[in-house]
Parts: sequence; structure tokens; C-alpha cells
Amino acid sequence: MAISDVREYMHLTEEQVEELGRELDQIREEVEASRGADDAAYINRLIRIQRGLAAAARVTLMVTPHSRKTRVPGAVLGASLLGLAKILENMEIGHNVMHGQWDWMNDPEIHSSNWEWDTAQPAEQWKHSHNYVHHQFTNVLGYDNDIGYGILRMAREQRWNPANLGQPVYNALLATLFQWGVALHDLDVEKIRKLEKDPAEMKRQLKQIVRKGRNQILKDYVVYPALSGPQWRTTLKANATANLTRNLWSYVIIFCGHFPDGAMHFTEEEIEDETRAEWYLRQILGAANFEGGELLHILSGNLGYQIEHHLFPDLPSNRYGQISVRVRELCAKYDIPYTIGPLHQQYGQALRTIIKLSVPNSWTSDDKPPQPPAKPDAPEAPPVDKGRKSDAERPPRRSELGAWSRGKQAS
Repeated sequence: MAISDVREYMHLTEEQVEELGRELDQIREEVEASRGADDAAYINRLIRIQRGLAAAARVTLMVTPHSRKTRVPGAVLGASLLGLAKILENMEIGHNVMHGQWDWMNDPEIHSSNWEWDTAQPAEQWKHSHNYVHHQFTNVLGYDNDIGYGILRMAREQRWNPANLGQPVYNALLATLFQWGVALHDLDVEKIRKLEKDPAEMKRQLKQIVRKGRNQILKDYVVYPALSGPQWRTTLKANATANLTRNLWSYVIIFCGHFPDGAMHFTEEEIEDETRAEWYLRQILGAANFEGGELLHILSGNLGYQIEHHLFPDLPSNRYGQISVRVRELCAKYDIPYTIGPLHQQYGQALRTIIKLSVPNSWTSDDKPPQPPAKPDAPEAPPVDKGRKSDAERPPRRSELGAWSRGKQAS
């Protein structure tokens, strides 16, 4: 049963929830006031490293002698360096820059309004589907399309359909082709299927996707292989391997953030007249962290601190480790669950959910934490269909979620 009132679910008084909100606001204010040279140096250094890795990968693939002894080691090294560069650019740099985490630097090159990342989805569409829709309506059924990305049933409250029997296959395809699945995410395939999508807006978005996807394909599968001369096949395969590596890694990290057992789902009633403090509480309950060292957190875009990222999506990601200490203390103070575990455990739970929810609810048990019993006179909530509300049906955007605006209409 999805949560319809986070305050009642946690047995907190209105005063306690508002006090929690004030304490989280204080953390935000302190971090904002302390941003400075060290933070700027961090992101600038990371961008230099990422670009150096990408350049080294391209050069390695171009200049490695085309002999039996050197061709395979050169291809492996080039693909590894390029895969690492793509992961860094997508996870720790692009994703976080587009949240506005570095806008305070007033550097036009590292600004959410200008950054276009190395993946198939146009930045504008990502900032709408992710910054606005996902972060404001995290795990709210019928609002957040990240619950299964429109193709997977990830909540028992979602209506079961015989097509869900194919979820293990859909999941494998989504993981393999993740950048292309994400590229189509803001289209809202469910609205298109129901003929509810504005044709003009759909045409505009499709033009953006085709243009960006074409450029990605030309870059990785035409231009760089052509520059490699006789070794074009090796370069093409290495580029495909790097993209596959980035796709699989991004998929695993993202699915660990909201689908382990402790991450809760919410009904539409929860966001009615939701206060800022209640929004904070919903972010804590709807997200999950994973444990790891500094390198793992950097390669995952610091999304091992998913709870902190959802509380403060526009604060610098290199601060999330420090912030997590204080957030855990607040969770202990108010007896709020703080979901965390090893990466393999979190993904294992997400994968188990994908498999279990491919069949009707009556065939399996619920793995989510127990919830308070429903009131005797409360009607049973009907199953929720996939899809999401339109912008006109949603509440106004919260400013801390990161920038988003529609670009000029495509001609």
C-alpha cells in the first residue's frame, strides 16, 4: 500500500515535521554559505581529468599499431579509458551541472543553462523529465515516470497486465540501450499510446531527439572510426563497448536509488497541500543510498548519497558525504528510516522487484516495510496506470530542483 500521508506514516506531529524541515533548511544555508574555491577546484579538476581520459582514449585507438600483438591491448585500453570518460561526464559532471549545482560560480562553461552532455537525450528534455518531474514528484504514482521508466511495473499499486510477464527481457534491453531509453523518456510514451500527447510538442521533441541522436551516432560510429584509418573497425567496436559500459553502469546506479526495499511509493493524496518540510520527508522515505569508497561515489555521480541528492539536488555533489552525516543524525533523532546498503544488495533487491512484479500480486509477497493499517472506513485504492500527469496538472516547480525551461520551438 503506497503512502498517502508521510507525517501520519511516520507518527510525527505537524510540529515535529516542520522542525525537521527547519533543520534541513539550516544544513542547506550553511553549505550554500561555505561554497568556495575548494568546490570550484573540484569540478574544474574533474572536468580536466574527464577530458584527458577521453582524449587519451581517442588517441590510443587512432595510433595503436594495427598488428596482432598490439591491436587487442590497444582496443581494450582505448575502450576502457573512453568508457570511464563517458561515465564521469554523464554521472558526476553532466547530471550534476544540469541540476545547477555549479551555477553559483557564474562560469558560462559549467552552467546548467549551457551544458549539453555526451548522451542521446537532449539536455532540455532531461532537465524537464528529471529535474522537475522526477525530483518534485519522487516516487508518486501517476506523477513520477521514473517508476519503471514507462515500461516496467515497479510498484504493487500499478495495474498488472499480461505484457508485464516480459519484464526480465524489457529490463535487459533497457540496461543495454539505457541512453536511448532515457532519450525517449520525456516523450511520455504512455500519453502517446493513449493519443493524449500534443502533436506539435511531440514533433518538437522528436526533432530534438533525432538531431541529438544523429550527432551521437556520427561522432562515435562514423567520424572517429574514419579518423582511425585502417583501424576503423577496432575503433568502432571500442566506441560501442564504451557506450555499453556507460549504459550498464548508469542503469545500475539509477535503479539502486529508488527501487531497493526501503524506498517507498506515494499516492497522489500525499502531494495535496504538501509543505516544504513534508516534501523533505518524502524525499528521505522515497530514496535509497549505497555504501562505498570515494572513487565509487565519484564514478556514480555521488548518487550513492541519493537521499542527500534528493534533499538538496542543487548543492555541490562533493558535499554530499559531509551532508549525509548530519542527515543520518536527523533521521535517528526523529526515528525516520535511512535506507542504505552495499551496492550489490541494493541492485539485487531492485532486480528481485522487477522479476516479482512481472506476475500478479497474488502470486508473490510484498518486500516493502510494513505500513500502518488503513482506517476502517477508508476505501481501497484502485490500481494505478503507468504514465504521468501533464505539466498543467502538476503543482508549480520548486526552485531548488535545478533549472528547466522549454527552448525555442523547432521549425
